[in-house]
Amino acid sequence: MSPPDLQPARAFTAGQSPDRLKAELRRADPQLAREFALQVVTRLREAGFAALWAGGCVRDRLLGLEPKDYDVATDAVPEQIRGVFGRRKTLAIGQAFGVITVLGPRGAGQIEVATFRRDGGYSDGRHPDQVTFCNDREDALRRDFTINGMFFDPLEHRVVDYVGGQRDLQRRLVRAIGDPAARFAEDKLRMLRAVRFAATFQFTLDPATLAAIQRHAGDLVVVSAERIGAEIRRMLVDRQRARAVELLAAAGLLTIVFPELGVLVPPLPAASASESVSASPWAAWQTTVAILRTLKTSSFSVALAALVREAFRRESGGLEDIEPLCRRLKLTAADRKESEFLLRHESAIRSARSLPWPQLQRILIRDAAADLVSYGRAVAAVVDGHTADIDYAAQCLAQPMAQLNPPPLITGEDLCRLGIPAGPEYKRILGTVRDAQLEQRIVTTQEALDLALHVSQTS
Repeated sequence: MSPPDLQPARAFTAGQSPDRLKAELRRADPQLAREFALQVVTRLREAGFAALWAGGCVRDRLLGLEPKDYDVATDAVPEQIRGVFGRRKTLAIGQAFGVITVLGPRGAGQIEVATFRRDGGYSDGRHPDQVTFCNDREDALRRDFTINGMFFDPLEHRVVDYVGGQRDLQRRLVRAIGDPAARFAEDKLRMLRAVRFAATFQFTLDPATLAAIQRHAGDLVVVSAERIGAEIRRMLVDRQRARAVELLAAAGLLTIVFPELGVLVPPLPAASASESVSASPWAAWQTTVAILRTLKTSSFSVALAALVREAFRRESGGLEDIEPLCRRLKLTAADRKESEFLLRHESAIRSARSLPWPQLQRILIRDAAADLVSYGRAVAAVVDGHTADIDYAAQCLAQPMAQLNPPPLITGEDLCRLGIPAGPEYKRILGTVRDAQLEQRIVTTQEALDLALHVSQTS
């Protein structure tokens, strides 16, 4: 029985924002997305075209994972694809490369349907200069890695594998299709993607593929900062982040992306992808990897702070400004502020019991306080094993907000009514009163006013 017609259950049209479409995709229900992907293949087959699931969704299903999204490859050309699904339910953003986006019912997300193609040269190191439509075998041979180069027929439930992807999945191997240097010349970002796949799936990098990355690591500088930053983010939020960083170092990519880590990372071939560095002077590198491995959070800012911590301390004897790094990788202001907050308050959170309560309280009421506790716990566990102060901070942070951060007893308006001249002195007076309130030396507004007047008169 044929699947039901694809209903235009959403108001999306070709003129709408790609960001909104991406947000809708992130909300896609896995079962609805899978059913929609089956419908897309079925509709193309009914129209007389070949159609297969392609790429990462095939890999994930063979690994027993739920695909995050689905791609379909077909011998239908873009105009034919739009003819099958209708212009109101398709977007032609990638038509120049043979890609049409088909919009699904609400909750099903969207699917990129790509015509089987051969790619011409890649003069910009990212996009093919031209594409030529072809068959499924030739299409598979132009893809990046064997584990991403397979097709799946969801109607006949069979894998179509021209590149040895199934074998490499069984061998737990990330291997470039064909000549690795040629694949990386086409798109330099593939070098980072190779590392991410190997780390995320806990696979090994094929020796020839790794050697090609090492030879061409410097070419990564031509890739846009946004694309590099996005790949690094995906690695650092993953629980295999430590493995990713080790592989980046072994491949010669880590110091290309983070030249600040040059003082930290052992030179090749010492930074082996399979062997940890165990001798001085690379103890700081071991510490970095161990902290990354110990982290129990998926926060990008926490992982970034852990990654640069030892290098910054080693280089400057204190804390360097992380802003140049964040600016270079086009990271967000929120990323920069939180990572900086973590680095600057690490020592405080690791000595929480010795801090005056007002000082600790002002740290714990910050938005990133929970991440600071997670970061501090990982650092303490690796550096000295002393986590009692972190436990204390966590207990304080668990208090009800009304207790952790009670409303101030007075404000600047109260100082004005007391006849205290406005000026910089207000900050000192209000700070002194707030400290007394947090230490519970005063509990009423009148006590706060009396103290404020006393402080103003004795300054």
